[in-house]
Amino acid sequence: MSTKEEFVNAILKSASLSDMSDKRKRLTCAEAFELAIEFEREIKEVGRICNQHNIRICKCQLGCFL
Repeated sequence: MSTKEEFVNAILKSASLSDMSDKRKRLTCAEAFELAIEFEREIKEVGRICNQHNIRICKCQLGCFL
């Protein structure tokens, strides 16, 4: 079982810089779901961590991250 710190670090590592002018990091919806599954966490926890670290979820497939 992974720790929360490992989970957060995996999210931060997966997020990439945006090509847009806002300079925010981005994580695709598919990547968010993959990380939640890999670390056996709820998808809303990925969203919370992304909000805390100013990471934007993009290419949302289900409307979970708006």
